[in-house]
Amino acid sequence: MSTHSETFASNEIDMQHEAGLDDSLKPKTKEGRTVNPLSYMFMWIGDGVNLGNMTLGASVIVAGVATLNLWQTIAAAIVAIAIISTIFALNDRLGYREGIPYVVQLRMSFGIKGTVISSLLRGIPAIVWYGIQSWIGGTALNEIMKIVTNGSFDSIVICFIALQLVQIVLSTFGFHAVKWVETLASVVIMLALIYVFGILLTSHSADIAKNWVHAKGSWGLPFFGMIMVFLGNYAGIFVSAADYSRELKAGLSDSKRGSLYFAPITVAYGFVIIIGTMLASATGITNPAKAIPVVIDNPFISLGVSAFIVIGVIATNMVANIIPPAYVITLLTKLKYKMSVIITGLLALGAFPWLLVQESSAKGLNMFILVYSAFLGPVVAILLIDYYVLRKQKVNVAELYKEDGSFAGYNPSGLLAMFIGAAAAFIEVDLAWIIGLVVAGVSYFLLSKYAFKDSKFKKGTIFEK
Repeated sequence: MSTHSETFASNEIDMQHEAGLDDSLKPKTKEGRTVNPLSYMFMWIGDGVNLGNMTLGASVIVAGVATLNLWQTIAAAIVAIAIISTIFALNDRLGYREGIPYVVQLRMSFGIKGTVISSLLRGIPAIVWYGIQSWIGGTALNEIMKIVTNGSFDSIVICFIALQLVQIVLSTFGFHAVKWVETLASVVIMLALIYVFGILLTSHSADIAKNWVHAKGSWGLPFFGMIMVFLGNYAGIFVSAADYSRELKAGLSDSKRGSLYFAPITVAYGFVIIIGTMLASATGITNPAKAIPVVIDNPFISLGVSAFIVIGVIATNMVANIIPPAYVITLLTKLKYKMSVIITGLLALGAFPWLLVQESSAKGLNMFILVYSAFLGPVVAILLIDYYVLRKQKVNVAELYKEDGSFAGYNPSGLLAMFIGAAAAFIEVDLAWIIGLVVAGVSYFLLSKYAFKDSKFKKGTIFEK
């Protein structure tokens, strides 16, 4: 487990780390890792059972017509989840072994200055998703308030702001808060969704069968496009896998860590996608927070389900949409982590999420995911090629923290490959992620080998002179 490099890093970084760098960005020691495997699995279950993922399932139904039928939807989900879990297990290894966050990992391939561009490509979509999730949660909270006040209160905006403030406060407690929020949420939300699933099967099976199960659908571009959408939804998370694996207790093999992704993501993400599609088929409504109360025509049960939705939103944001952009802000501004999570929350307030969750916006939300995944596919390809192929999993971590070290400045090969991959991805936006991934990976290898022959970023790679 890279014992030599860990020892080297710990001896050097304490003395020569970048001036003003917050402690949250320094390598995590083995003693500082507090998340056990069970909690880690609960974390990914809690992240997967959220209304944003359910909305993606609902997007299979467009204007009451299913673009994919039952079997096509399940097949798309299985393919996407298999790819997601594989990339997670590959890209989390450097963070797990060395304890560094994603924004520091990026320096390996893009350089200290080049990291500014590549880190923003992860941070900005996360902030937008933070806002989207919070708006959906605010919608559910508003349903609770309408029931409790017997209809006298009705303001999604106020509920949205209140929920956002609660999340900002919780996020200042760091990963310790994430653990207990995710464990609670994963159990509670799964029970709630099993109940909703039962209601849909028993009371709305005819509509679901007509509008989805027996639909013709397509095994062509819409099918592969939906795989890309399902993938794109996780593209930001697995590209920053190091942010999570650095918190996981040491001593786990690569295969065991891989199972910690595959099992919970399959259970949670797959189940939620199916329920989202069923809800849209039964009600014609793509916002699950509005669709669930329609399906469950009981104010007391609706209140409970809405409460579970709110908990799920908080759980998802704590994992996927707060930590990565907060690290980005900390790196770029030199602010403390707590201040960065506060700024992240405030930025999410201005992400105009209400425009992205309207009935007419389901297709637009998919397009948003495909566009930013056109950049994140190339980023993860470059990181994997660099770490596994060029550096053979050997990285001088201490150099990543030196402003004047071998990773200072820009890595032209990394940046150029990223833009080449993204440009290629836009040739066919529906397949953006996979096109960007393949083109950027090949481009990065070729550029690293044949171009910029005096580049200091060749040091430590198979192309070092």
